[in-house]
Amino acid sequence: MSREPRSSEAAEANVSRETLASVFGDDEERIDRAEDYVGLLRTAGIERGLIGPREVPRLWGRHVLNSAVVGELIEPEADVVDVGSGAGLPGIPLALARPDLWVTLVEPMQRRVTFLEEVVALLGIDNVEVLRARAEEVSPLGKADAVVSRAVAPLGRLADWCLPVARKGGAMLAIKGRSAAEEIERDEGRIRAAGGGEVTVERCGASKLREPAFTVPTTVVRAVRIR
Repeated sequence: MSREPRSSEAAEANVSRETLASVFGDDEERIDRAEDYVGLLRTAGIERGLIGPREVPRLWGRHVLNSAVVGELIEPEADVVDVGSGAGLPGIPLALARPDLWVTLVEPMQRRVTFLEEVVALLGIDNVEVLRARAEEVSPLGKADAVVSRAVAPLGRLADWCLPVARKGGAMLAIKGRSAAEEIERDEGRIRAAGGGEVTVERCGASKLREPAFTVPTTVVRAVRIR
């Protein structure tokens, strides 16, 4: 896989430099890497079946920026595990937006792992590691400060997978859409059985993503592990 020229990835999607700086910081290298990542998603990501062709116009708003802003819920210097990372969402945007984090991309499918390893190497992202595993195979369990996920499974199943990966006091952060409240009502008992405490709905990015192409804010279901 070759690194695509970044050219005008953001400009073509009507993403302003101000928005990129508000999410990734006033650091040209980090912004350039984010643009390069979008370039890889829309080329190799589609060719390998990790991203649907119809998602190309929404790569920035629906996928990359909306993943990156979840960093608002994560403490400094945190150890983050991205369960079911797929094409690197939300883990890679988080790592680019928050270079203080250590992010482990957990993905069981080899073709996706290969893509992730190539992306990390091509972009030179030094705060990310890729692990071919299922959530229950992560070792050691109970270590992560935050366990993130996006479009992986219903909330109850996510709790079974993600909460054991988090330390006590750490949190499961599941990116969800309009179904968040419904899923909480249905699965709150299962979340508590998996060791979770109070479950809340958080919204991230409202102050940063103001351009009309974006779905904002990002809705995140947060459950802290209490036992």
